Amino acid sequence: MAKRIVVDPITRIEGHLRIDCEVDNGRVTNAWSSGQMWRGIELILQGRDPRDAWLFTQRICGVCTTVHAITSVRAVENAINLTVPKNAQYIRNMIITAHGIHDHIVHFYHLSALDWVDIVSALKADPAAAAKLGGQLSGWTRNSQSELKGVQERLQKFVDSGQLGIYASGYWGHPAMKLPPEVNLLAAAHYLQALEYQRRINQVVSILGSKTPHIQNLAVGGVANPINPDSQSTLTLERLYYVKSLIDEVGAFIEDCYLVDVAAVGAFYAEWTKYGAGVTDYLSVPDLPLDEAGNDFALPGGYIPGGDLAKFTPIKSFQDQFFRDGVKESIKHSWYDGNWNRHPWEEETVPKYTDFQDNGKYSWVKSPTFNGRPAQVGPLANVLCMYAAGHEPTQKYVNLVLDKVSALAKTKVGPEALHSTIGRHAARAVRTAVFYQSLKQQWQALMDNIAKGDMTTFNPPTFPAGEQRGFGFHEAPRGTLSHWVVIENGKIKNYQCVVPSTWNAGPRNSEDALGPYEAALIGNPVADPDKPLEVLRTVHSFDPCLACAVHLLDPERREINRIKVL
Repeated sequence: MAKRIVVDPITRIEGHLRIDCEVDNGRVTNAWSSGQMWRGIELILQGRDPRDAWLFTQRICGVCTTVHAITSVRAVENAINLTVPKNAQYIRNMIITAHGIHDHIVHFYHLSALDWVDIVSALKADPAAAAKLGGQLSGWTRNSQSELKGVQERLQKFVDSGQLGIYASGYWGHPAMKLPPEVNLLAAAHYLQALEYQRRINQVVSILGSKTPHIQNLAVGGVANPINPDSQSTLTLERLYYVKSLIDEVGAFIEDCYLVDVAAVGAFYAEWTKYGAGVTDYLSVPDLPLDEAGNDFALPGGYIPGGDLAKFTPIKSFQDQFFRDGVKESIKHSWYDGNWNRHPWEEETVPKYTDFQDNGKYSWVKSPTFNGRPAQVGPLANVLCMYAAGHEPTQKYVNLVLDKVSALAKTKVGPEALHSTIGRHAARAVRTAVFYQSLKQQWQALMDNIAKGDMTTFNPPTFPAGEQRGFGFHEAPRGTLSHWVVIENGKIKNYQCVVPSTWNAGPRNSEDALGPYEAALIGNPVADPDKPLEVLRTVHSFDPCLACAVHLLDPERREINRIKVL
């Protein structure tokens, strides 16, 4: 007999996500993904100056901040056909790649690794044996016996205190946990080390963006970073070389630690390459523009139907009609007034809440489709599209990870294994390594352009009378993000954000097809319905960030919380 389980909220993410599952004979047989808050940023923007939209939209979330800012200015620039100076593109690209590296490191080590790593088990490990194993896996210099012993002693203090702190809520000892104690100790050490390296790479964002989260240097038409090698109040060569030193520090951690850890988890949990595929229509967009108009990109993007890489269709420019015309959103199963399926430029945002209805409306998240079908977005979609496009760095790191997994698992593991829960983690690690290489290249491109005497970072925008429509896209850490703006007489008439977690967390669409989270859960094993660790594994593998998809609404205007600032 099927049992209904509800996980509400799914933790270790941003925002409020509820997952309902029916479990029968140890397998998920049905699933519902529900965003439990309403996002009203579109209504806030109506009537405002388009040049200000990026400041508002990046406040959708405190995690995905730069991504909404970047996408918003691109949407407005697209609407008025405004080009962006190369220096501004390079600076934006450096922010994009540094933020992406930071975000991916945080996701694996701090938001999802504990789905696979039993921290308490690490207390049983032999530090000498763990150090020896670490040396066999990679040349990472911080796998020494002394460092691992120190980590184990810190963990023991947590346990002895009776307060496990951030480790308090894990499913320790769960039958789905399989890593040996020594591997768990290595992972615990890298968890703590990752705190250092994500902070260092995030300094790149704060230096170029003036602060983080919520960067302050963007402008419709470029960036507000004046370049003057002779002035300490601008973006100087001294600051740029400090940025380079931060980039260099993080590279070894990505290649000798992150990639290897993901491969090790993949090898020990090889059965998870059979679970979690779900929707295998993959959508990603090109990014890191190298020219003023957005026709040439360092990283390719496109669309793969049915998981068939041979059917890859590229998305080529910021004006790409294939992408522009393919996106729609449905509200058949979402808490909005009506039952329409529309292009973002034609959408309305009119909330209408009902109870949770299994066969009706059950989420604040809308249901995006591409060419009429659900699409999975995120690092897996991005990596598969870049792989299919023949992007050499992506192919190099995909093959490196798969070879490492094959060696550890003692069986050949090919690219088909990426269509899975564990494959999303592998793809995110690959994307991090590609971003590291790209970040170095963007830094050098900026330096080379400055050396030519080009100091331009901004082209002023002008807004003609009448109506203009624009869209901007960005391959954000969680996947394809697009903003859609309608401008009338210099003011925003309509604004819609179609975000990665809307693509993946969306409920059933107008044709009642399952959304990617829902589809990925079907067939997942669940050893203990009262401790649904396996459900968390698959949902967390998408790196959900529901704040981007939803915000809070109380139609009765009742006070929810009062916060006193001391």
